[in-house]
Parts: sequence; structure tokens; C-alpha cells
Amino acid sequence: MQLAMLLKEKNMSTYQCSKISGIPYTTLLELVREKTSIEKCSAETVYRLSAALNTTMDELYRMLRSSELRASFETFKSNVCHLVKEKGDIDFIIHTLQSDDIGRYWSCMWYPEAYYTLAMIDYLSRINQLPLCKNYDSIRSTSLKKTIFPRDIEMAASLDPSLDIKKQAIAESIPEFIRFNIVEKEIRNVC
Repeated sequence: MQLAMLLKEKNMSTYQCSKISGIPYTTLLELVREKTSIEKCSAETVYRLSAALNTTMDELYRMLRSSELRASFETFKSNVCHLVKEKGDIDFIIHTLQSDDIGRYWSCMWYPEAYYTLAMIDYLSRINQLPLCKNYDSIRSTSLKKTIFPRDIEMAASLDPSLDIKKQAIAESIPEFIRFNIVEKEIRNVC
């Protein structure tokens, strides 16, 4: 996550954050514009910024640093599908629940990744006749505001807007995924 996004979510301008934290405006602006990284900041700057944003230093560092490590959503989906194929349904469910990947994505505010992983767990649980893990019921009561379509559907829809390709994709989507506004039709056919 970028600092600009974090400030926006907190309804705080760079100027307001500077005043609240006591961090010079130019220092914060360098972070917001990603001219410098959180790793180059002093501990005092990270402390003041975390206090102003009402989070811990570790959490702030993890949120700001994690944006460098985040793959595209298409790559993420592919990686999850490959992991399901590699581990098998049950072992994937066990591994994912034990490692709390969903909780980690959620705390990083990587909502598409959290929803996709939870949808995968719910889907695999349904087809294997397993009960749902109740730990994520609060996440299940929410969804993405905007529907995420696979890249090929987006491209096809842009080439011929007269086709109802997006409507068709939504209709054919796996229920556990479309519940979170993620269009996913096939998880098994990965190379």
C-alpha cells in the first residue's frame, strides 16, 4: 500500500498529517510521492507517522513496504490456482487456514487477494462437502465495490462493447467468487 492511499483512507491530507505528526511536510511529501521509502526513514519519523495514523510502527512498516512486494492480481490468481493444483484441495485449505493468508491480506488492505483466497477456500469446501471456516464470517458479509473481471474478458469487452460478454461472464462465474464481485469461471485449467 502506498502512503497516499493510506492517508486517503484515513481522510487525512499530507499537510494535516505533517501537522499532527510533527514530521516536516517535505519529508512526508517525499514518502507520498514515493521519492523515498519507509526503509530510509529514521525510527523517530516512523514512530511519529504511525502515531498520527493510529497504528503500530511494525504495521505501518509492513503496509508501506508490502506495496513493493505485491504482484498483479492476475499473477496472484494464477499463483493461487497453481498452489491448489500442486497441494490438492484439502491440503490447500489446511495450509491456507493455518497460515491465515486471508487475515494477512486483509490487514495489508489487499482486499481483492483476501476475497479471492476466501472464495477459493469456500468453493473448495463446498465441492469437497466440508463445513465453512467461521473465522472469516465478518469478511463474508462484505464485498468489493467494483467487479473484477479477468483480463481477457476486459479486453474482449473493450473490442466489441455491443456484446454482453461481461454479463455472460458474471452469469457463468463460480458463486463463491461472484459473491465478492470477482468473476472467476475456472480454477483447474492452469498451465
